[in-house]
Amino acid sequence: MEQYKKEFIEFMVDSNVLKFGEFTLKSGRKSPFFMNAGAYVTGSQLRKLGGYYAKAIYDNYGTDFDVLFGPAYKGIPLSVATAMAFSELYHTEIRYCSNRKEIKDHGDVGILLGSDLNDGDRVVIIEDVTTSGKSIEETFPILKAQANVDIVGLMVSLNRQERGKTQQNALAEIREIYGIETGAIVTMEEVVEYLYNKPYHGRVLIDDQMKSAIDAYYAQYGAK
Repeated sequence: MEQYKKEFIEFMVDSNVLKFGEFTLKSGRKSPFFMNAGAYVTGSQLRKLGGYYAKAIYDNYGTDFDVLFGPAYKGIPLSVATAMAFSELYHTEIRYCSNRKEIKDHGDVGILLGSDLNDGDRVVIIEDVTTSGKSIEETFPILKAQANVDIVGLMVSLNRQERGKTQQNALAEIREIYGIETGAIVTMEEVVEYLYNKPYHGRVLIDDQMKSAIDAYYAQYGAK
């Protein structure tokens, strides 16, 4: 496992973004773990987060793209922080772009924030986590309505590796439906591998009992 992935797992825990226990998800599923990217709230956290995204995007797509698109609302700070990190780490100027929930009809008019989209732009979509693919269903029409862009791929922070609408995980479904590459900074399998029975700051986050709960969850909801 790459060093930045290990650091990112610890970063999620330290930022209180990744938690273990008993949680009811939006889908109604009872999960032994929960991720809330809204807990990244400080300048230093966002700076680090942008760096992790930039490294994962670089590993998957290199620098051969023009725009980072972050769907409103959580994708807005992600696209800004990652564009800044790309400039610092890879000396590459990537534009950021996001959408508004409502079209603005005065001043800076339109549905987009940040950069305009132009025909031929190569776009990477950036999100926190994707469990159902619903946000991509909304994002694709927005992008295609603005310009004839080439959507290179999608990057999320954590691949939960559970079933979406079919027996596949949501990222695999998106690849199949939209014909784009998908990636994640880390997978839940990598999280479990790294934290299982490993003391971290004086406690074991995934002990045998938690590992059994995670295994049971994936036996029921895991993607094939």
